[in-house]
Amino acid sequence: MRHKYHKKRLGRLTAHREAMMRNMITSLLKYERITTTDTKAKELRRLAEKMITLGKKGSLHARRQALAVIRERAIVEKVFGEISDRYRERPGGYTRIIKAGFRLGDNAPESIIELVQEG
Repeated sequence: MRHKYHKKRLGRLTAHREAMMRNMITSLLKYERITTTDTKAKELRRLAEKMITLGKKGSLHARRQALAVIRERAIVEKVFGEISDRYRERPGGYTRIIKAGFRLGDNAPESIIELVQEG
């Protein structure tokens, strides 16, 4: 039984999964749109929402929490500046997942995850 388990394992060991998610969140916040599998996109959405919420808080503690996850300091600056200003009045739902068909190699369902544009 899977009671109290809230994360997907994605067929990877914990360290590999965490490193992959850190890389993906950095790429998503840098390019504001990436293509990945459906399951990874749904897991990435949870992390992206948390990082943008930290950016909206704007405190030193929130900045250090974001730096513990996001790999590039410049991206953290972008989250706490440009991105947090964009979503200042929005209570949540900063990302959108769009189904994008199936991958050629293994027929895995793919999705595009992107940041919602305000305005």
